[in-house]
Amino acid sequence: MNNEFLREHFEATRRHFLKSGIVFSGVAAHASHQALSLADNSPSEAKTPRRPDKAGARTEPYFTPQTEFRDVSRGNPLPHTLSEEKKRQVGMTRETWKLEVIADVEHPATIGSPMTAANGTALDFDELMKLAEVHAVQFPKVMTCLNLGCPLGMGLWQGVPLREVIWRTKPKANLRRVFYFGYHNDDPKQIFRSSLPIGRVLEDPFETPPIILCYKLNGQWLDSERGGPVRMVVPEAYGFKSIKWLTHVVLSNLPHANDTYAEQNNDVDSPLKTFAASLVVPKESRSNMPIAFSGYAQVGVSGLSKIQVLIEPVSSMTKDEDGLFKSALWMDAELLGAPTKWNALEGGAVPKDTFGFDATGKPIRWPMRFCNAHWVYAQAGLPAGDYIFRCRSIDANGVAQPMPRPFRKSGFAAIESIEFKVS
Repeated sequence: MNNEFLREHFEATRRHFLKSGIVFSGVAAHASHQALSLADNSPSEAKTPRRPDKAGARTEPYFTPQTEFRDVSRGNPLPHTLSEEKKRQVGMTRETWKLEVIADVEHPATIGSPMTAANGTALDFDELMKLAEVHAVQFPKVMTCLNLGCPLGMGLWQGVPLREVIWRTKPKANLRRVFYFGYHNDDPKQIFRSSLPIGRVLEDPFETPPIILCYKLNGQWLDSERGGPVRMVVPEAYGFKSIKWLTHVVLSNLPHANDTYAEQNNDVDSPLKTFAASLVVPKESRSNMPIAFSGYAQVGVSGLSKIQVLIEPVSSMTKDEDGLFKSALWMDAELLGAPTKWNALEGGAVPKDTFGFDATGKPIRWPMRFCNAHWVYAQAGLPAGDYIFRCRSIDANGVAQPMPRPFRKSGFAAIESIEFKVS
């Protein structure tokens, strides 16, 4: 199963090329072998964390089953590996989960009704489900780590907007920031905290879903490894903002971010970037035969207008000192359309009232922001020699990768450089 997404990607792109009249000859075998080899080092044991690679970038089925997400969880031991008895004791089951929503002790917001375990007003799972009857939302989102150029998985996330719970505390004044954290082994040193400005929590930017207390993924209850019973999900953000095993939300008058990730020199306010990456680049092809390339793009806050590729002989490749390759002869690739099947979802269809989809279950716009898209490129036959392959995204503002945010520690943006041979 770890290799299945790569087989699906290869088959989808193979069908595309065959419809275009391109005969692969021996290229297909090389591409397929390389694609499958990308996942050969995936751990097989169920309890072993699946480290990020390109296995989160799938074409069909588009949404990643919970068991196939890659994992970058923190904790010693990892909270999702605790025994079921221990999970019940610490509130990591739907029957025992509670969420406290309180004022910050050091920088207090003024609230009228704090929600605490001590006074019996903490939110439990049954109350969350009552809120869900009126306020539940669901939306697609790729889960990505800030400093890794590969997705953890694509999901359809369902939950209740965080603001609906915050309003229940009757906030009155001095509320500027919300920070939150989950269960981490009753060890203060292990707490992983994220934060958001209250303005983002209460109001959604244009065509952006709300921040949610998430309890379902792909229509199924959120499992423990994915952060269940309840986690935060922030649509436009990297994974560190979507805290797992949520236990506390703190309302604060603090004027700045206080995320744990900031302590490691990370840009904690950087939203998802748009970038392109390859999945299939044949390591060796025959001269004067068509060569098929394919890959995916993460569609960030600035959207995606096109994918471009650059193929040059190693002996005469563009000299570039700033990583932008502005003077190179980039060529447009073809973006694949929206998926035609959603196999990870019940009934193979996107549920009604899913954010970003119309009444028939089709995306209103494609590519969709905060999701993956896929691309293909067919190169006419090349003379024998050694070559370099690169790909890049052009966002909806016309800005080419790695711009407009090329900096490390604020999301992946670098352009790949992959060597291949024509013989």
